[in-house]
Amino acid sequence: MSYPLYKGLKKPLVFFGLKGKYIYYALGVVVTGFVSAAIFSSFIGILGTLLGLGLGGFGAWRIYRIQDKKGLYNKTKNENELYIFPKKLKIK
Repeated sequence: MSYPLYKGLKKPLVFFGLKGKYIYYALGVVVTGFVSAAIFSSFIGILGTLLGLGLGGFGAWRIYRIQDKKGLYNKTKNENELYIFPKKLKIK
């Protein structure tokens, strides 16, 4: 008797170019931007609204940059390293 085994998503979840955990990070930053825009607008007016929305937009842009730099998974990166593998010589 065999049971079907659910192995989850085969590929990471992608939304507007963001993958996996970065979707939630960007969503949190954008919501925080809207909330800060509402708070700043009550104190400063239209400039506060623009400041809050600008902070939210900058945060979302920063999340895209972090994803591009670090990636979704931990990886070993080669920082300009060069590996030379010696070739076996046949000596007669």
